[in-house]
Amino acid sequence: MGKALYRTYRSKKLSEIVGQEHITTALDHALRKGTISHAYLFTGPRGVGKTSIARILAHEINGLPYDEDRGHLDIIEIDAASNRRIDEIRDLRDKVHIAPSSAKFKVYIIDEVHMLTKEAFNALLKTLEEPPAHCVFILATTEVHKLPETIISRTQRYAFKPVDLPKVVAHLKHIAKEEKIDISDDALALIAAHGEGSFRDSISLLDQVRNTGKKIELEHVQTVLGIAPDELIQSLLGALSAHDSVAVAAGLAQMHEQGYEPTQIAKQISNALRRGILEGQLPFAHDVAMKLLTQLLHTPASPDPRVALEIALLDAALSDGQAIAVVAKVTPKTASPAVVEPANPTTHVKPLRKTPEPKSEPEITIDVDSELFLDDKSWDLILGALKTKYNTLHSVAKMAQPHYEPGKLTLEFTHKFHQKRLSEARNKALLSEVIAGVTGSPIAIECIIGEGRPLQAVPAPLPPADGEIVHNVDQSTPLPNDRPTSPVDAISNIFGGAEVLES
Repeated sequence: MGKALYRTYRSKKLSEIVGQEHITTALDHALRKGTISHAYLFTGPRGVGKTSIARILAHEINGLPYDEDRGHLDIIEIDAASNRRIDEIRDLRDKVHIAPSSAKFKVYIIDEVHMLTKEAFNALLKTLEEPPAHCVFILATTEVHKLPETIISRTQRYAFKPVDLPKVVAHLKHIAKEEKIDISDDALALIAAHGEGSFRDSISLLDQVRNTGKKIELEHVQTVLGIAPDELIQSLLGALSAHDSVAVAAGLAQMHEQGYEPTQIAKQISNALRRGILEGQLPFAHDVAMKLLTQLLHTPASPDPRVALEIALLDAALSDGQAIAVVAKVTPKTASPAVVEPANPTTHVKPLRKTPEPKSEPEITIDVDSELFLDDKSWDLILGALKTKYNTLHSVAKMAQPHYEPGKLTLEFTHKFHQKRLSEARNKALLSEVIAGVTGSPIAIECIIGEGRPLQAVPAPLPPADGEIVHNVDQSTPLPNDRPTSPVDAISNIFGGAEVLES
């Protein structure tokens, strides 16, 4: 039976430990000066070297060579997860007074010490208060907050930290070279990132993917981890930014059909949102972004993660807040901004496609009618035609406040994200095509930043037909063209009608 890579390449000396130099240096000085403590507490995340350093320290205290395959009678390891009761600790308390068989010190390594019961902690505390001169305790835990303060105060505490990503990549590259594993740098970087600073998790994943093919590429690791391609995440975020719930539902359906787990999708979107916040790419709708992050955080614990993820994203897409401007940057080599896609007229499910960078798009020249003049009525017709043919593009165009000149249409946006999207040559050409279909000729289009159109804007109501009853709060006051004047008007705009009933 083969030996796991993380066991094969486990460090044998303090000098071989990577990423915890602040701890190994202090322990090495203590060993040289002979100032050994009677109790140590190692805390930190999993897979960063707590148990390895505990074993190495136990051997070096006694001047013994460390061999993982050979134990020593005076170095006792206890797993607190399976020996957590007071009876086991009482047995330990009785035996600590027995002198070591051959070594200088008897060393007890208690792993996952936070699993001990309250009674067991009390029994251990008595031993730590008055330890025999020949005993050393090394406690290790991933959840230090569960330890009583009385235990912590009687130990020398060393806080382990997640290993820096470059150090993990370098260590993985060394192992791959020793094991003759042909793997790309991008694949190693993704393995290290997925390990989240844990050497053991990263090496275990390398051990898992080594059998996927002759040459291990980024795509192989993504498949093993169930990570969705960057372009799909970007398209999903673009649909969220445009408040296009149809595209959001279509993107999720496509990811589910391809076998991507909702918990992994939620994690990728959360990472993209966090980067957007840290890099200043969320100039608005921070409340929407923070609410979405909270919902995504609880997705893995949901009884149905797929439904929880869909509800969270649709809630953000249908939010009345301002749009979320985020560009995912998981892998710079493949990342590209989300581009508005035309809807498929034959189906409600719109495929998400990777499109070229805007800089690489060819210049599109359109012959315009310099005499054509648009007005509000023609713009409403254009928006209606745009919604029928290109629903996502309509979601962006409706955010604009139009200004009309002979031969020119100026669209004023509140947010740079919308202005940038509609300024792209491809999207501007689609809009010009729709304008030509409505008016008979294209027109010059310019997109600028300004006040834009209010998000709650609604068109003016049509005059009632003969005999038609109109339910308004105030029949004598007409509704303005840009926004409702009362809650009843807003409800009428959403649901198609409303009536005030007298109680």
